[in-house]
Amino acid sequence: MIKKVLISGNEAVGEAAIRAGCRYYFGYPITPQNQLTEYMSWRMREVGGTFIQSESELAAINMVFGASLAGARAMTSSSSPGISLKQEGISYLAGCELPAVIINMNRAGPGLGNITPSQSDYFQATRGGGHGDYRTIAFGPSSIQELFDLTYLAFDLADKYRNPALILGDAILAQVMEPVKLKKIKKRLPKKPWALTGCKGRKPNFIRSLYLTPGVLETHNWKLAAKYKKIEEREIRYETYYGADSNFFLVAYGSCARIAMGAVMEGRKEGMKLGLFRPISLWPFPYKALEKLAEKGKKFLVVEMNLGQMFDDVKIAIGNKAKISFYGRPGGGVPTPKEILKEVKKR
Repeated sequence: MIKKVLISGNEAVGEAAIRAGCRYYFGYPITPQNQLTEYMSWRMREVGGTFIQSESELAAINMVFGASLAGARAMTSSSSPGISLKQEGISYLAGCELPAVIINMNRAGPGLGNITPSQSDYFQATRGGGHGDYRTIAFGPSSIQELFDLTYLAFDLADKYRNPALILGDAILAQVMEPVKLKKIKKRLPKKPWALTGCKGRKPNFIRSLYLTPGVLETHNWKLAAKYKKIEEREIRYETYYGADSNFFLVAYGSCARIAMGAVMEGRKEGMKLGLFRPISLWPFPYKALEKLAEKGKKFLVVEMNLGQMFDDVKIAIGNKAKISFYGRPGGGVPTPKEILKEVKKR
């Protein structure tokens, strides 16, 4: 039996990475993910891994690039402004088809903003974030257990598709402590015949994202597009609560989904037929599942800690099939179940 351990979100991410076989961590301090960097500083030493507090976020992501290029499982973490600085490197990772895991404990913005919880980096996480036509696999966990599980999974999917994978948390999930079941350490990792591992009596590997010959870059981008299509077909994850009898659905992800669930429970006590649709994979987004709910004549209220970023994806999924409304708290505002329920009653 796997015992549960009381652990914070930041620590859960670090432990998941180590148990998934990550032996290279490169980061730079920023609140609210500093505890993760601190955790990796001593845990990496215990497992014979490498921890480097780099001189900048730019340096950290390029160190991840180098480790991944050599076939290692590598990770970096930061919070909003720091993730912005890493975007060029993430684009390079995607262009070179290199696996890596990036953790963003979202804080409020834009600019330096403040250190309160936010979901204002949804666009950045789901639209690539940097330059060029590329995508990152993006998950929005809503519990510490899910933070652990999805970080563990992110390493597998990053290797499977040779693509960066991102975990979008927030200041709440980073600091909260909950009991977590810790999976065993992976003893066998996938082989990477494409990696640059030095002269070993084989044909040299060559990895790049610079294509100057006319038409070659377009061919490469069509290859990436085919991979992204496979991810969209295979890696969608979501949960629906009270789907059978609800005529009004809240749509929320991450820690906001937990708060929305509180509103659902309170509403049902009052006799309201409320349900919750929770996207887990933010990219690929569960468009078809949401569309099916809309075809049954439901109403929807999207709840986010921003000005309406996931709202765009919900509109794409539902179109004109149902009534959609939005309630948001930007700049570090955290909604309460009572606030959300009040908004439901207005619709």
